Amino acid sequence: MEWQLAGLWVFAYLMGSISSAVIVCRIMGLPDPRDFGSHNPGATNVLRLGGKKAAIFTLIGDMLKAIIPILIGYALDLHTRNLGWVGFMAFIGHLYPIYFRFRGGKGMATYFGALVALSPLLLAYCIVTWLITAFFTRYASLASILSSFAVAAFGFYLDHRYFFPLFAMFLFMTARHHRNIRNLWNGTERKITDKKPHDS
Repeated sequence: MEWQLAGLWVFAYLMGSISSAVIVCRIMGLPDPRDFGSHNPGATNVLRLGGKKAAIFTLIGDMLKAIIPILIGYALDLHTRNLGWVGFMAFIGHLYPIYFRFRGGKGMATYFGALVALSPLLLAYCIVTWLITAFFTRYASLASILSSFAVAAFGFYLDHRYFFPLFAMFLFMTARHHRNIRNLWNGTERKITDKKPHDS
C-alpha cells in the first residue's frame, strides 16, 4: 500500500504540472499567460486574455488535475487521510510544474478540484465564500485567500483527516499571492472586471 501511495503522489504531481492555461492559450492562439497580464497561468488571467470560453477550459483542466488522482486513490482503496495529500501533490504540481520550468499558477482551480473529490460540503463552503468575497470586493486574489483559509478552519471541525493538507494548501496559496497581497495593501490590485492586460 505504501508504494501505491508514493506512486500516486508522484502521479498527482505530474498531473498537476500540466499547465491548462498555457495549453489552452496555445490551442486558441492566445498570448502565453505567463508573459502577459498578471503573468499567472490561471483561469482569471486567461479570462482577461481570451474571454470566458478560454477561461472555462482552463478552469476545468486545472480542476481535473486534482480530481483524477484522488479518484484513483479511491479506486485503490487508500486510507481517507492520505487522499488529502494526493490532492496536495497535484496542487504543488500546479504551483511548481516540472514541464514548464516550475513557473506555475496560484492554485485555486486545482484546489477546487481537490475539494470536488474530497468533500462536496467543503467545496460548497469554499465556493460560497469565494463568490461572496469576489462579489463584494471584485478581487479574485482576496477571494482565493479568504476562502482557502475559511475551508481549512471549517475543515478542522468538520473532518480532521483533511485539515493538515488543506491548511498546507492555504499557506502555499497565500505565499503565491504575496504580490497580490502587496497590491491590495497599496490599492493597486487588478479587479476581476479589469480586462486590460497590464503588469502588476
